[in-house]
Amino acid sequence: MGERTFPAPSTVSEQARTWLAFDGGDLTYPAAEDTEAWLAMAEQANRSTVRRFPIAELPVTVEDLDVDGATVYAARPHEVEEEADEPVFLWMHPGGLLVGGGDACRATTARTALSTGVLTWGLDYRLPPLHPYPAALDDAIAVYRRLVRERGPSRVFVGGDSAGGNIATALLLRAKDAGLPMPAALVLNSPQVDLTEAGDTFQTLAGVDNVLRSLREPNALYAAGADVREPYLSPLLGDLSGFPPTFLRSGTRDLFLSNTVRLHRNLRGAGVEAELHVFEAMPHGGFGGDSPEDREAAAEQRHFLKKHRAPAATSTANS
Repeated sequence: MGERTFPAPSTVSEQARTWLAFDGGDLTYPAAEDTEAWLAMAEQANRSTVRRFPIAELPVTVEDLDVDGATVYAARPHEVEEEADEPVFLWMHPGGLLVGGGDACRATTARTALSTGVLTWGLDYRLPPLHPYPAALDDAIAVYRRLVRERGPSRVFVGGDSAGGNIATALLLRAKDAGLPMPAALVLNSPQVDLTEAGDTFQTLAGVDNVLRSLREPNALYAAGADVREPYLSPLLGDLSGFPPTFLRSGTRDLFLSNTVRLHRNLRGAGVEAELHVFEAMPHGGFGGDSPEDREAAAEQRHFLKKHRAPAATSTANS
């Protein structure tokens, strides 16, 4: 049998078909102990993200914050007026638990704020090889504590894309274990919630997803010797009872489709309200951000956030 090919189907937009023609190729990772090579790889990837997503002309204002030692980029779309009791979307950036920090995080946070139409706090969580697990989760819980204390949990949304979905979901497990209240809602796009990569689509969609390949090497770098089956590392395997309403998005070519559908079933099994949106032929992360399908996904996410946005009068601060 010859090598299989996967032409773009006629069932998606022209922009989507163009995106599916892109070939991300194979990526060779450095040796685990070669810290400088890992850092150089991350720097190169981050520079590419900044070039791809320039924010200078976007209708959004970004403010750099230090929140209990963690770096946060607070992005406000120009259309969103400042209010004393407005909600905040605490968002975790993608990047395979390896890249996406610094200026790259600032750029993707700005785009996320425009997509959601909500004041967005993008957490520039610390990353390996210099800061492996649990540094990122420590940053996330510190910022979350501040938000629920100052604004109240009903005014806080939590979310993340890809690797950020890992941090966001693990954050809620840790918050629950610490006795903290849950946020108003959770938003997860193609979440990297099982570092064991045990799901079916890690086999069936390997080579079909033109964006993503296995992340076992970065996963191991992030875990730094800890068992990747631990719920704070693979939150899909944790106790999800008590979680807030959750939005999940994936696509039929997304390597993390199994992650997303398994998490949806586990949430439903735990009695959690959960919406699953799976888009035709969509690979990991969408179709580049500007296709009709990407806009439809963003509209669904906005609708979900609006539905779970508590009226200002009902907001109650919690310590």
